[in-house]
Amino acid sequence: MTFTAIMSKHDFSAVEFAARRAHAREAIGTAGLDWFLVFHPVSIRWLTGSDAKSYQEFQCLLISAKPGPICVLTRNGERQEFLDDALVDELRTWGGGEPEDPIAALERLAESLAIKGQRVGMEVPGYYLHPHHYVRVKQLFGESRVVEATNLIHDLTLIKSDCELTYIREAARIADVAMARFEASLAEGRSELEIAGEVYHSLLTTGSGMAASPINLVSGERSCFSHGAPTDRRLRRGDFGNVEYGATYKRYTSTIGRQFCLGEPTPRMRELYNLVLRASDACIAEIRDGVPAIVPHLAAKRVIAEAGLDHGRVHLTGYGLAPGSPPTWAEPIHMFGDSKYILRAGMVLTVEPPVFLGDEHLGARIIDNVLVTEKGAQLLTRYSRDMFVVE
Repeated sequence: MTFTAIMSKHDFSAVEFAARRAHAREAIGTAGLDWFLVFHPVSIRWLTGSDAKSYQEFQCLLISAKPGPICVLTRNGERQEFLDDALVDELRTWGGGEPEDPIAALERLAESLAIKGQRVGMEVPGYYLHPHHYVRVKQLFGESRVVEATNLIHDLTLIKSDCELTYIREAARIADVAMARFEASLAEGRSELEIAGEVYHSLLTTGSGMAASPINLVSGERSCFSHGAPTDRRLRRGDFGNVEYGATYKRYTSTIGRQFCLGEPTPRMRELYNLVLRASDACIAEIRDGVPAIVPHLAAKRVIAEAGLDHGRVHLTGYGLAPGSPPTWAEPIHMFGDSKYILRAGMVLTVEPPVFLGDEHLGARIIDNVLVTEKGAQLLTRYSRDMFVVE
């Protein structure tokens, strides 16, 4: 079935969408490609405004290097959402009440657009594209004529527009409100799940949507878990712990993470907290337009290594923040050892150098978001970075 979609009702002006599409077409042509296949929901949303997930089923956007229609192929269950909410020139759907092969539907669409025989690029995201579909898509267009360029669209999204920054700032405000609720909810005898519920209640009643990734909340002997989900464990006197969650506004994400302790922290707890705070500050001090993304990472790494705890630095120092679609809100830019990216004004990054020590059952991480500017990093998360100490 083919439908003509109305203009998007979501979030951005037609002028901004037109600029995005022009940038995408230019990037496709510069890469020596004729057409590009987009699978990642965040990429599709950036080009159309659609929030239709379909991430467990086949969904694809087709865009050419030359001016022409933006075409989307999605399952029939997403049809009305695309019609009502997305800026799409041609919409085709597959499946519905009975099974249908989505690759056969893609082949029919490709034939109508005369794509076969041309040079085709494609995203190959870690999620959203089943390996069986990946193999068949390459066979359909000819393996020798298909180029994998997973970050082609994603790289265009890294520098945020003024409108996007407005949404991110609102997400950061909501995250700060929820953190105040979290701090007020900390009490001996309450379970991690109860406190996580307080955070979610605050987020959803203050304007946040559901974030792409769930809350992390650990306490006591679990505080060495770098991504531990909340459990029915009840907080006890002497517990050290950590919380991390995301707030969203129109899917644009802000993340925040803080440390807490029930009762007076031990000297070792203070040491770990102060260490990650110094590492975060060292990272932030190096962030500005034109700086290689590895430089802030190395600054944070150096602080932790000088304390003899580099073995506790169990993951990257920070990364770019996208609108997000389950299971992640991360963009391809990483502040990590192998990063080839250069920081540019308008990028939004997390800053979160960690120390997690399994042998001591202790861990610490402070998470903030910053906007890269010409002169430095502008802090977007405003809630106190002090350790929350419950007397």
